Amino acid sequence: MASHSTIDLTGKVAFIAGVADSTGYGWAIAKALANAGATILVGTWPPVLKIFQAGLRKGQFDADSVLADGTSKMVIEKVYPLDAVFDAPEDVPEDIKTNKRYAGLDGFTIQEVAKAVQADYGQVDILVHSLANGPEVTRPLLETSRKGYLAASSASAYSAVSLLQQFGPIMTPGSGSMVSLTYIASEKVIPGYGGGMSSAKAQLESDTRTLAFEAGRKWGVRVNTISAGPLKSRAASAIGKEPGQKTFIEYAIDYSKANAPLAQDLYSDDVGNASLFLNSPLARTITGITLYVDNGLHSMGMALDSKAMQQ
Repeated sequence: MASHSTIDLTGKVAFIAGVADSTGYGWAIAKALANAGATILVGTWPPVLKIFQAGLRKGQFDADSVLADGTSKMVIEKVYPLDAVFDAPEDVPEDIKTNKRYAGLDGFTIQEVAKAVQADYGQVDILVHSLANGPEVTRPLLETSRKGYLAASSASAYSAVSLLQQFGPIMTPGSGSMVSLTYIASEKVIPGYGGGMSSAKAQLESDTRTLAFEAGRKWGVRVNTISAGPLKSRAASAIGKEPGQKTFIEYAIDYSKANAPLAQDLYSDDVGNASLFLNSPLARTITGITLYVDNGLHSMGMALDSKAMQQ
């Protein structure tokens, strides 16, 4: 799918946290912003940084980089190593510093990345939080440990707070915008999406409203979140993966098609285009919202494919 938007973001700088391949929503958001002319910077988790950079060099993502004109390609101006569970250098434990997956890397905390971006580009106009992690996501909440629960909250919710804390001061006063990604499990029971992740998404949505007020008054920055429907990204496909069985995300996609008001496929570009709107001047008065991009599934109170509904 291609966007033919007339939104012009030429001269705007966008930082997207949480891009490591071309299958997820983060990439689609970056592409939509690039299509409108924005300069694209991304933050990538250090353990997969080299793989992502190698893929970019080898042209593995070229086909997924083609913009709406059909010829030009998205250019990622710079990739920064970013581990969003660490706010500052003093937060990084010794076992991470000596971990071979972090070998040769430094400056990957949120504070350090914000400073590096400021040094390289001065200001940021658009901030995107497209990352989440729950080490116990396959465990029901009743079987989730305190450590796993807090890890999910740290990586998936507080990381957005920390990003805005550090990037807010370098965002364009009066016109900056932040968008994050959430999921319907924040408000509805989604079996299989465990380990405290549903709680983390609820935190993220609540924080979106509070941050919209605080960042709006402090910097004039808008803060919104998109509740995206299920997408078979690489990260999502890893949840509940058992040999010979459908994954969690495959069940979620099938359920959505069977029960959503719009019985159609959901593409990553749909979320990319929604983010483009929220991050554009067209949405200058919109802040503190959760925007559902899920074919309307959030509005349903009964499953059409339930056995109870069958004649």
